[in-house]
Amino acid sequence: MTDPRYTRLAKTICRWSIRVRPEEKVLINCYSSFGWPLAKEVYKEALFLGAFPEINYKSDTLDYFYFRHADSKQLKAKPTIALFQAKWADKTVSLVGETNNCELASADPQKLALRLKIVKPVRDMVLTKPWVTTFVPTPSLAQAAGCSRQEAEEIYFNASLQDWPVVDRRWRQKKAVLDKVKTLRIRALKTDLKLDFTGRSFCVCAGQYNLPDGEIFAAPLETKTEGHIFFDFPSTRQGKAVEEAWFKFKKGRVIKFTARTNAAYLKKSLYVDRGASRLGEFAFGLNDGLKKFMNNTIFDEKMGGTIHLALGCAYNPKQDGGGINQSAIHWDFVKDMRQKGSAVWADGKLIFKDGRLLI
Repeated sequence: MTDPRYTRLAKTICRWSIRVRPEEKVLINCYSSFGWPLAKEVYKEALFLGAFPEINYKSDTLDYFYFRHADSKQLKAKPTIALFQAKWADKTVSLVGETNNCELASADPQKLALRLKIVKPVRDMVLTKPWVTTFVPTPSLAQAAGCSRQEAEEIYFNASLQDWPVVDRRWRQKKAVLDKVKTLRIRALKTDLKLDFTGRSFCVCAGQYNLPDGEIFAAPLETKTEGHIFFDFPSTRQGKAVEEAWFKFKKGRVIKFTARTNAAYLKKSLYVDRGASRLGEFAFGLNDGLKKFMNNTIFDEKMGGTIHLALGCAYNPKQDGGGINQSAIHWDFVKDMRQKGSAVWADGKLIFKDGRLLI
């Protein structure tokens, strides 16, 4: 029997996140067996709404085998089918349910970086049209978060099944204030960072892009970031956890960094391309349904009382929040701002204190 929460979530995805209309082509990417229950419900709901849904299933249990054995020609092969699907779809739903969040921990970073560059056009195509991504609860997710699977499911559904239209209206009032801001200054533990948003607007994420969702973001000007910032939460990418990362910026670029773990991997990532060492995003995390660190970026960057910055690619410059920085990576680092003394000033005025957005 299907968990009724998946049925409710499918309605949220189809009726709010991507707003399915009759005769639209809806691509449902399902990346593991754990995503299958939700994939079926999204398929049914899209069909009820008169759309043409298609499920694309791919198991993540082959990823390690691929990156261990694929040769140069295979790694450089164009993702022809994925490109066709991205072009075909009017709207895309991606359901991720990691079987093992350390699947790629020992994979060759150079192979990973190369393939990331090759498949980037697929990601770029998807981002030009309505899309939504969700990480469904799995035993691996629960283990990474240090909790039971039942608790992980409760956190997931409580944070995802919200009255998003009401939340959206409330957060757009905050966006209206932030859109007038030129500079933000972040002061906290081992942190004093200045970001410039002159001419940029912010984007509200209230169930439209990720589930769980909950942030207001924008891309800072690419050459204006100055200062340093420390991230007390670890950030895991491709199975490698970078802990206690610290970055120093000058004229928008990372000029110095340290990390307690996987510093070598971080260094390689910063040199993937010219855009990897610049910022593509800054955001406030606003989902108060998320209070526990889950060791999963989709969850942690939305946690109420946090901020996060992303190294690398910015989102579509034609949309709110967009920038022009281009890179094969988009790597989010989350900072806990609930600690006493943590604050953000906007053009010299205090707007964020001890984890609360004051506007």
